[in-house]
Amino acid sequence: MHIIDILDQHQTTFSFEFFPPKTTKASEELFQTISQLQELQPSFVSVTYGAGGTTRDRTHELIVRIQNETNLTAVSHLTSVCHTRDELRAILDRYAVSGIENILALRGDPPRDQSGYDRSNDAFQYAEELVRFIASHPNPPNPRGFGIGVAGFPEGHPCTPNRLHELDYLKRKVDGGAQYICTQLFFDNRDFFDFRERCEMAGISVPIIAGIMPITSRQGMVRMADLALGARFPARLIRAIERCAPDYTNEQVSKVGIHWATEQCRDLLDAHVRGIHFYTLNKSDATRQIYQNLGVKDSIALRSSVT
Repeated sequence: MHIIDILDQHQTTFSFEFFPPKTTKASEELFQTISQLQELQPSFVSVTYGAGGTTRDRTHELIVRIQNETNLTAVSHLTSVCHTRDELRAILDRYAVSGIENILALRGDPPRDQSGYDRSNDAFQYAEELVRFIASHPNPPNPRGFGIGVAGFPEGHPCTPNRLHELDYLKRKVDGGAQYICTQLFFDNRDFFDFRERCEMAGISVPIIAGIMPITSRQGMVRMADLALGARFPARLIRAIERCAPDYTNEQVSKVGIHWATEQCRDLLDAHVRGIHFYTLNKSDATRQIYQNLGVKDSIALRSSVT
C-alpha cells in the first residue's frame, strides 16, 4: 500500500524511523525494538540509507526483513549521491521484486570517509531529479509504480539560504511525483506551523508529516546538532536541560526530552497535523513513553482520538 493511501484513510498517521544496524547482534537488538514498537501499530516505518556500499545492502536487507517478518508497511530511503542511473534502476528493480512499494527520495550526503567527493559524477544532482526518475520507473506488482515521499525542512534547508527559493525547489519535487512530505526534526512547533503555511501559499497541497526526535541524553543532543545542520534548540529547552547539571544523567535528560516531545505532539495534534514521524534512533523507550504520556496505548487509539 502506498503511504498516500494510508494518509487518505487516517486524519493523522504515526510512524517510526530506524537505521540499518552494523552487526548481527545490533540487528537482533533492533528487531526486538521493532517488535516492541509494532505493538503500537504504527501507520508505517522507514529505514535510512547511506551512500556507502555496505550500508546500502543493510538498508535493503532490513527493509525486506520488515516486509517479510512483520505486518508493518516499510518505506526505504534512497539517495542520489554516489549512484549512476543503472545502479538506481537496479535498486528499484530489487525493491519491486521484494514487494517494497514506498521510497523516500533524498539528495543525500556523500560518505564521511570521502571528503571532497565530486557530486558531478552522480546521476542526479538534486532530489527533484531522483523523484522524477522513481516516478517513471515501473513497479510490476503495483501498476501505479512506487509511492514517493520527500523531505521538508521547517527551519530551512541547510544548502538553501534563500528561504524563498527553498519552497520553489520543494514544489518541484511535489510536481515531479512526490505524494507527501516528511520533515526534518524540529523542537519549536512554530517553525513547523510557519513551514506548513508557507507550503500552502506556494501551492503545495500534499500531506506534511512532522518529524519528532526526543532528546534522551546531553551527548545525543550535541550529536543531533551536528547531524541535523541548522537545527534550532529553543532557549527554554536548553534551560530545561541545563537544570540537569552537573551530572546530566541520561535518566534526568531523558525525562526532560520526553516531556518536551510529548508537549510538541499534543500541540501538533491539536493543530490537526497530518502525521507524526518519530526518529527512534533504534530505541523504543522514548517513543513508548510519549504514547503513554499522551494517554493511549497504540496509534490506532491515538488516531481515533483525533479524528
